[in-house]
Amino acid sequence: MKTYVLKTEQKIPIGLDEAWDFFSSPLNLAKITPPDMSFVVTSDYTADTKMYPGMIITYKISPVAGIKMDWMTEITQVADKQYFVDEQRLGPYALWHHQHHFKAIEGGVQMNDILHYAIPYGFIGTIANKVFVGKEVNKIFAYREQAIDKLFGVYKG
Repeated sequence: MKTYVLKTEQKIPIGLDEAWDFFSSPLNLAKITPPDMSFVVTSDYTADTKMYPGMIITYKISPVAGIKMDWMTEITQVADKQYFVDEQRLGPYALWHHQHHFKAIEGGVQMNDILHYAIPYGFIGTIANKVFVGKEVNKIFAYREQAIDKLFGVYKG
């Protein structure tokens, strides 16, 4: 099984406390996910709920042609205002390990994501990633960057 890696970096013109408050709330993920994915958090959390190690988050998502599927992630690690890690427990990937890192910089916060993922089905999965999945994953992260810029402004640093 081939593992793929996507690394992104975004600078945001807000303080570390505000960034952590936003990104550590599971419900805010829907605000930065492309609307065509029909992403809905189905866990019974409120806007005040913050991530903690062991937290399970369930979603409904439509990644392809409007077909709804269940997705479940576990927050496996959290270091307050530094990073958190989510890992898929149920969903379309053979592996999904997503690190979110935050660091205060002059004029804002630098957010780095490191995503390791794998597609099931061996050679067929490799082809699927090359033809479709890899492009979709990149599209999701590109949308997320634009949505964050709209929410918080563009970093001018």
